[in-house]
Amino acid sequence: MNTCRGVYILGFTLQFKVLVSDALAEEGIEILRETCDVDVRTDLTEEQLVEAIKDYDAILVRSGTQVTAEVIDAGEKLKFIGRAGAGVDNIDLDAATRRGIPVANAPSGNTLAATEHTIAMMFSLSRNIPQATASLKKKEWKRSKFMGVELNEKTLGIVGLGRIGREIAKRAQAMEMKTVGFDPFVTKEHAAQIGVELMGIDDLVKVADFITVHTPLTPETTHLINAERIATMKDGVRLINCARGGIIDEQAMYDGLVSGKIAGAALDVFENEPPFESPLLALDNVIVTPHLGASTVEAQKNVATSVAKQCLAVFDGEPAKYAVNVPMVPPDRQEQVPPFAFLGEKMGKLVGQLVDGRVEKIEITYGGELSENRTNRFITRSILKGLLDPILREPVNFVNAEYVAKERGIQVAETVTKADAGFKNLITLKVTTDTMEETVSGTVFSKDRIRIVSIGGYTMDMVPEGSVIISRHLDKPGVIGRASTILGEAGINIAGMQVGRVKPGEEAIMVLNVDADVPAPVMEEIRAKVGIFSAKFATL
Repeated sequence: MNTCRGVYILGFTLQFKVLVSDALAEEGIEILRETCDVDVRTDLTEEQLVEAIKDYDAILVRSGTQVTAEVIDAGEKLKFIGRAGAGVDNIDLDAATRRGIPVANAPSGNTLAATEHTIAMMFSLSRNIPQATASLKKKEWKRSKFMGVELNEKTLGIVGLGRIGREIAKRAQAMEMKTVGFDPFVTKEHAAQIGVELMGIDDLVKVADFITVHTPLTPETTHLINAERIATMKDGVRLINCARGGIIDEQAMYDGLVSGKIAGAALDVFENEPPFESPLLALDNVIVTPHLGASTVEAQKNVATSVAKQCLAVFDGEPAKYAVNVPMVPPDRQEQVPPFAFLGEKMGKLVGQLVDGRVEKIEITYGGELSENRTNRFITRSILKGLLDPILREPVNFVNAEYVAKERGIQVAETVTKADAGFKNLITLKVTTDTMEETVSGTVFSKDRIRIVSIGGYTMDMVPEGSVIISRHLDKPGVIGRASTILGEAGINIAGMQVGRVKPGEEAIMVLNVDADVPAPVMEEIRAKVGIFSAKFATL
């Protein structure tokens, strides 16, 4: 009998207990059972899970179990939450972080499975394989009805050049397809190295014969492929979505399929799942699968063993390789680093919402006492996480942030200087895109007083939390009042305001703290007012 991993207290070994609440490959379960007590209990309701979790030190899930704040708060012994897959949208990360529980996933275990499923869907779509199969099984012999098209010399548009997008490009090129891509976080030089011509989304949809999407579902990517873009596509274009439902506007796609603008679509994901009420299911030129992108024996084995090994690592006091919410901080710096890591992540998140275009370079300068800080690398990872995580397909965490930036060809430069601009410590972040640059500086006065002290060269004293509107405007009477009036008419309360300027009567900056999200039409109305040069809404 194996000795169970556990904590030795007063002569007794307290065994670690692991709950597996979704179907997990047996290879992963066996790794855990070698050293721990494991219970496999699937199909638990949230109420049952809240009651059961009290007895466990870790929980491993796939996409079926919702690890809510209530579940996490009930898990008094919880030391680890593992997701056997890439996404963690079914886990309340804020609640886990608040409790100090590391959450880890297995982001690369199903890359090839999703890649191959996409390629299989593209082949099936081009040669009408599912429709022909169904016809022949009904004892029909209608060869002319299922005339296909070749992939050779066609142009494949890849929206999102993360792990999966790059693997698809490699395979498409082997079939002598031309590959073009869109990804705001990949440089043209890096794309060229993998044989992809980088272009804007509006240009890509015009030239592609096949379009496959591989981005996360965010406010920016929701309905990225919409009616307006479909109208500019080639007649007879074919669309593939094995990423997330909602990236393609399903109603607009339906209209395009009915009109003949779109020759066919291959879908593994839907805006609402299961999509039993979707009119897309009634169309002969649509092929579908029930969210099978990661459903291979190999992928499920990979993600199960990955998350099991990370669980055991955490039990042994080691970091999880793919932790998504916990920074790696040396024991002797655990009190000093977190405030700076918090500041760095908020600065990155802010700049990521202020800039437009493709990020090409990230420059971080550590001034004052930070010039001699041997843990600046952890702060850099926090900055990269804050900047990249909200908009990339794979989760960006404190472990993989530098790697993710590097594989996208983003330059990351760190500089130290004794200069401190009058502050005991100072972090300055400069982000350069292909269209603009933005600079933000911040400092830590104490663990309870963390501030952003400059945006674009304008001095301020901004608490990096909540929702803000940041605008550049003409420093003239009435300009700020116009923006405030618009927000008031929309029922949005202003919690605070700061204004920075260099010279009276010239360009100035305004930061408005607001108590609610500001809808896009309201932001457009603010930007349209005379005297306001730009305005961005950001959530920190």
